[in-house]
Amino acid sequence: MEKALHMKRIELGVCYYPEHWPEELWEDDFKRMKDLGFSIIRMAEFAWTIFEPEEGRFSFDFFDSAINLAHQHGLKVVLGTPTATPPAWLTHRYPEVLNVSQAGTAYQHGMRRHYNYNSPVYRELSARITRKMAEHYKDHPAVIGWQIDNELNCEINVFYSEADHRAFRTWLQQKYGSLEQLNQAWGAVFWNQTYTDWEQVHLTRPTVSDSPNPHQALDEKRFISDSAISFAALQAEILRETAPNQWVTTNGLFGHLDSHEMTNELLDFFAYDSYPNFSSIYPDKGDKPLLDRKWSWNLSAVRSISPTFAVFEQQSGPGGWVNRMEQPAPKPGQMRLWTYQSIAHGADMVLYFRWRTANIGTEIYWHGINDYHNQPNRRVEEARKIGNELNSIGEKIAESRYQAQAAIVRDYDNEWDGELDHWHGPLAQESTMAWVKAFQYQHIPADALYIRKDMKAEELLKYKLLVYPHAAILTQETADLLSEYVQKGGKLILGARTGYKNEHGHCNMAPFPGPVSELCGISVEDFTRVGPYEEAPEIVLEWSEERRVRADHFNEALKVESPKAEILAVYENSYLAGKPALVKNPYGEGFAYYYGGAFNLQLAEELLKEAGLSKPVDWVKVPEKVELAVRKHQNGSTFVFLLNFDHSPQEIEVEKEAKDLLTGTIVSGSVTMNPFDVLILE
Repeated sequence: MEKALHMKRIELGVCYYPEHWPEELWEDDFKRMKDLGFSIIRMAEFAWTIFEPEEGRFSFDFFDSAINLAHQHGLKVVLGTPTATPPAWLTHRYPEVLNVSQAGTAYQHGMRRHYNYNSPVYRELSARITRKMAEHYKDHPAVIGWQIDNELNCEINVFYSEADHRAFRTWLQQKYGSLEQLNQAWGAVFWNQTYTDWEQVHLTRPTVSDSPNPHQALDEKRFISDSAISFAALQAEILRETAPNQWVTTNGLFGHLDSHEMTNELLDFFAYDSYPNFSSIYPDKGDKPLLDRKWSWNLSAVRSISPTFAVFEQQSGPGGWVNRMEQPAPKPGQMRLWTYQSIAHGADMVLYFRWRTANIGTEIYWHGINDYHNQPNRRVEEARKIGNELNSIGEKIAESRYQAQAAIVRDYDNEWDGELDHWHGPLAQESTMAWVKAFQYQHIPADALYIRKDMKAEELLKYKLLVYPHAAILTQETADLLSEYVQKGGKLILGARTGYKNEHGHCNMAPFPGPVSELCGISVEDFTRVGPYEEAPEIVLEWSEERRVRADHFNEALKVESPKAEILAVYENSYLAGKPALVKNPYGEGFAYYYGGAFNLQLAEELLKEAGLSKPVDWVKVPEKVELAVRKHQNGSTFVFLLNFDHSPQEIEVEKEAKDLLTGTIVSGSVTMNPFDVLILE
């Protein structure tokens, strides 16, 4: 069953924390929310002590007052289960619930997300508060759904409490069945790591040179994901049983968590927290950084989980804690731009973080729509404009789907293995961003596509082109899937270090690229990293006017094995000079490309031309600074989103008459987009 958000109109709302504010402010807040066009508020995800001030004593009066008043003002409510912040009475009485660092230091009360998923008592108490809240609010007319916890694996995504070590052993026993099988999977004979008793087995611990067994480290991340999913399942099952008429989701996209599996097994749809201004302090690397436009790629990953989804925290102001993440204010128009960025990529519900900036605690500089003083400001007026626009067009766009003709392929095993393995992880990060930029700057909408077990070729064939940059771990099943995709007419681009590991992270005793050698028509004859003081060679492209492209980081010399394969580029000015670097192999009705290096923006753009991809909307000429995205209904109604991410005006050319949904006017010819402006053409 597809896990998508189904809304009759695009809903706008805001995160609200009544526990932070005097009750006399609530009614005016709710009135002003409705005046801005908001219809939904999210609350209660950090309020466990208010619901359970001491163990076993429950109180709902405070939130009853807030929720009832919100309902009187026509606002719907999303409730969060409050398990992200356990009460002080709980962590004091049951210190075993605390998360622990790899070195063995317990994280103490005073922040958030300081618990572990596997403590039996924490699971018991989390289940109890979830059930009590669900029983109390299951029939409340304002409560439409539940958010489990808050941002699972945010802040920290590794867990080393004693409960986690014990649970890891149980998980391994279920996975492998015997110590003999575990030792084989972990290659434990290397450096005499062989285990002879289950009590000897732990999660990774501090090691000499900080270099743990890589196969153990990969299983650790799989275990952490399963632990988080199990903790979420505990709550989801209670909510389903107790409040069957309210939907269930959770928010955030964080490391060491298979959000696809969690959503498929537990949720009605997925929700994301979108903060594009992180790019102002953590910019993407490489040529021509995307900055806040990079969040379009993050939203593509979310869309791979739920084709339509919610954004539960949309950035609305400057961001920062008292000691971290010091972000500038969004420029005039950026909050609106980021809202439509989310909607263009599939969000049918957008809630801003937050209604009013907190004047207490760690997030006193994580600003919301209203400032501390509660007086009018430009962010309030920008929110009003967005609310008016969506009240006009929200029904028309809702449940349309993002349209993509290409996808960048990903999988969790390679992401997790690549954190420790520097021979493919950094290559994948750099190559993925090069391809994201190429698709963005060439105005070719692209999806993120996560390889899943039991995936069928038909799911891949809706794409003309797939790019799987560096699939070091590549099972025979995945190789067969990719081969079927190409055989039936698809085009596939692979990069260096493909197919040299099995599912345990062992290197295959076979020529690279292992299980896709026949598909690609090549083997790898020689390879090298480009050293820090070496000059990277160039490759010479046979089809391009650009001709020369730098081959940074890693070089594989390819040996052509198929008589039908075509050499598209060779190395120059190194000991690999004259050796094939890029090969195109016909396979069935399609083609497989293999490049023996890491992709950069220049090569990615040239390969898009060689593969014959171009932007899907040929009647709009768009400059590089403007993103083009397309949403389409099953009935054929199509909406072209144009998002100007630049601080200067941009000229576009509309070659036929089209309606601008946001203004209701007909546009054609030359159109000037203001800085951070948005057009939606129907």
